[in-house]
Amino acid sequence: MSSLALTLLYLLAAVLGVVVCRSLKLPPMLGYLTAGVLIGPHALALAQNSESVRHLGEFGVVFLMFAIGLEFSLPKLRAMRRQVFGLGMLQVVLTMATAFGGTLALARLLGGVWDVGWQTALALAGTLAMSSTAIVVKLMAERAEIESEHGRQIMGILLFQDLAVVPLLVLIPALGSSPDDLLLALGLALVKATILVGLLLTGGQKLMRWWLTLVARRKSDELFMLNLLLITLGLAWLTELAGLSLALGAFIAGVLVSETEYRHQVGTDIRPFHDVLLGLFFITIGMMLDWHILIEQWVLVLGLLLVPMLLKLGVILLLARGMGASTGVALRAGLYLAQAGEFGFVLLSLTQQNGLIRPALMNPILAAMVLSMLATPFLIMYSNRIVMKLVASDWLQQSLQMTTIARKSIDTSGHVIICGFGRCGQNLARMLEREHIAYMALDLDPDRVRQAAAAGHSVVYGDASRLQALVAAGLVRARAVAVTYIDIQSSLKVLANTRVHAPHVPVVVRTQDDLHLDKLRAAGATEVVPEAIEGSLMLASHALALVGVPMRRVLRLVQDQRDARYDLLRGYFHGADDDTANERDQTRMATLTLPPGAKTLGKPLGKLALPALGVSVLNLRHSNGRMSPPTDESVLAEGDTLVLSGAPAALLLAEDRLLRG
Repeated sequence: MSSLALTLLYLLAAVLGVVVCRSLKLPPMLGYLTAGVLIGPHALALAQNSESVRHLGEFGVVFLMFAIGLEFSLPKLRAMRRQVFGLGMLQVVLTMATAFGGTLALARLLGGVWDVGWQTALALAGTLAMSSTAIVVKLMAERAEIESEHGRQIMGILLFQDLAVVPLLVLIPALGSSPDDLLLALGLALVKATILVGLLLTGGQKLMRWWLTLVARRKSDELFMLNLLLITLGLAWLTELAGLSLALGAFIAGVLVSETEYRHQVGTDIRPFHDVLLGLFFITIGMMLDWHILIEQWVLVLGLLLVPMLLKLGVILLLARGMGASTGVALRAGLYLAQAGEFGFVLLSLTQQNGLIRPALMNPILAAMVLSMLATPFLIMYSNRIVMKLVASDWLQQSLQMTTIARKSIDTSGHVIICGFGRCGQNLARMLEREHIAYMALDLDPDRVRQAAAAGHSVVYGDASRLQALVAAGLVRARAVAVTYIDIQSSLKVLANTRVHAPHVPVVVRTQDDLHLDKLRAAGATEVVPEAIEGSLMLASHALALVGVPMRRVLRLVQDQRDARYDLLRGYFHGADDDTANERDQTRMATLTLPPGAKTLGKPLGKLALPALGVSVLNLRHSNGRMSPPTDESVLAEGDTLVLSGAPAALLLAEDRLLRG
């Protein structure tokens, strides 16, 4: 088969695999693996796992490690240190220790069938400790569980697993050395890694920032992209030249870039290469799998599937319980992380390349890993049922939680349900309190809930994306629902539950921008408030007022923009500057430009005693366009524009004094 035909076959397999998985709401990675199995030499035999394709697949791993390094954030690790360096580190260490001992014990029992040395056992233990970040995070995001209690435990473990890959990438090639040179190889690899990482991370950060700034100043997208590829592949090549792995160099490159102001742009630019080449890597992994093994050695494959999954589940369950999590939360974390991971495939491939595993064992292990990943979406889907059946206390805890919410809202009607009690939710609650409107807030941060409830706020611990929590909060009796956090998947769940069970209740949703505006409106949102748009409108209104545009015109301009975006607020500011009975004493802003002949020209502002009238001068714009903060010594000149604040009657008196003295 020609190179072009082979390329087209891979692309077709990738496209079809991803389309099927997206239709079934499964992660694309499973589509790549399945496509690789089908077109591989052990199934339809449409393609061979050639060296050139394997090299392209390795580039996928390089960009995966670069992306992991790019996400490496010290503040993030510091904020989650208990989960990352407590639960995460213990999970990796304990899983590896148990797997290492179990593998060696199995080798003694089974002999020829499971003939492995301690080097192979250690490499396999590292492989087993990994879970799939791509699958688990995607499914948790879709289920709006990342901020849940078990979600935070899972994210901490996954973060440490990503970090643990780095020393394993150094260790496994050294384990492939001959027994006589093993100790020397391990020491040499450690010294090389320490020197290389030290050099790159001490002077490398300044050099990287200088170089990226130099390239960015050329203002060429092509040059910036070429430079990224050069940095990523160049550092990967340097680490390989030093006798280490390609992936280690790519990880270091990502860490160096993450310390610069270009990290977000780099992440966006590198994403297509990362996704496409990583997909190709998983296709090559799928092609290595001989499905006949599933039939011929089904007992071994089943054992390799169940034992590692149960081991990881048990380790995570015990550790999470030991660190204070409830049994239900700990069991959920274990079910979510029991599978093999993408880094497990990377480490397994490295183990094979260094001759640490026999081909007879490679395929059963690979088959078990692929099956565990295929089972993960279903385990997560039914995790709640599993936990409820196995852990009676979890059902009781959820019931108590719903009872607590219901008890607080039972006598409340015509209230507003606030989903999320962060800064935005708290501001909304204060405004509702001023208007004497009842509210019930749901939040998943136990510390925030405890402190806010102690301060007298009507807030309870609960997941607003769950129907039971919304019903317990009095959804049917509510006057409105406000989603104050930025999580599209969770917002869509709130909208779906409200539309089905309380279609008469309006829902206002907050988003970061208007990218998902149409999607949220189609899902039933009464109004969507994008932060970026509101921020730009407020910025524009202040800027226009400060440069002397009359307040009436500023309000009209801002309202015209809002009219184009929102239906609910159409006409909200109409007549806001008129002297209606309700607004006669309200503070407002006004601008006044001093004409020629004004009696106050040449006088200092302090001598006019405007504060005595109840008017304050917010800003002063001179006739030459220069802005200056108003002081008592500011001398007024022709063409100066003053921005005034006060009640309407006071503003009239101030205007008269400024013009007539």
